[in-house]
Amino acid sequence: MQNKHLGVIYTFRRCPYAIRARLAIWLSGLQLELREVVLRNKPAALLAASPKGTVPVLVLNTGKVIEQSLEIMLWALQQSDPRRCLALDLDAQLQFITEHDLHFKPLLDRYKYPERHPEASSSEHRYNAMYWLENYLNKRLERYTHLWGEQYALVDLAIVPFVRQFALVDMDWFMQNAPKPLINWLDSLTNSVMFESVMEKYPPWAVENNPTLFGRADPL
Repeated sequence: MQNKHLGVIYTFRRCPYAIRARLAIWLSGLQLELREVVLRNKPAALLAASPKGTVPVLVLNTGKVIEQSLEIMLWALQQSDPRRCLALDLDAQLQFITEHDLHFKPLLDRYKYPERHPEASSSEHRYNAMYWLENYLNKRLERYTHLWGEQYALVDLAIVPFVRQFALVDMDWFMQNAPKPLINWLDSLTNSVMFESVMEKYPPWAVENNPTLFGRADPL
């Protein structure tokens, strides 16, 4: 990998929004400096670039700042899209992602943190989240290997980190109760070289550290 990069990506390894941004960056083949953030001790450089202090944040060498994960994905894949993730009806993909983010993320949070949502039991929150997955994702996966056809697209990369979080709450339950097409889809993506590469662990960034370059070193 060359020591030349296009900017800095502030990220947190387990954050699903940051994961999907890293997936698109890795797939694009672009190189960025990766700065792993400790959320309880956010670096001043992150807050100077983006006062809201959430990740991911992309700071390009041009000075442009991109603060939304989906916009970072689009930026990366618009520079280089070797798997043509944006080629299949992009407007419809974006609408699907928006609907999923709007509806599933609150259901996921209630299931992950039932103590914050005592209006229902943990199993009820799980049922509601799974109902969404069965009726919104799995119906498509009964027809296709991936959400938009027989190969993954932007929509798969954007949504899979959140489904992974749902499964990880109780993996045994998920494997026993989730529909087989959903399990196969999740497994094919999370066990890929791409996903394993973006989940590599990095030490927290500090000003005095040498830059950590992030990106795919080899062609697909």
